[in-house]
Amino acid sequence: MLMTVLCWVMLGLIAGYVASKLINGRGEGVPLDIVLGIVGAMVGGWLFHVIGRAGVTGFNIWSLFIAVVGAIVVLVVWHAIRGRPHQT
Repeated sequence: MLMTVLCWVMLGLIAGYVASKLINGRGEGVPLDIVLGIVGAMVGGWLFHVIGRAGVTGFNIWSLFIAVVGAIVVLVVWHAIRGRPHQT
């Protein structure tokens, strides 16, 4: 159980940081990057499930890719709702 939580936190931190660097050009800070990455993993897993592909399968490169894609979607939607254009 503890290892599962730690893996989600690590995956979230990495995915959130990569996505925020790609969209904003900077990280959002450790706590927000973790939350962004975890939410991104859930969104990305759902999106990939909808198109018939495997979602997050563990702590691996495929899951990191899905989490980054999901986090990018979350950031784009967040910036669209807030009305603030993303910085590159």
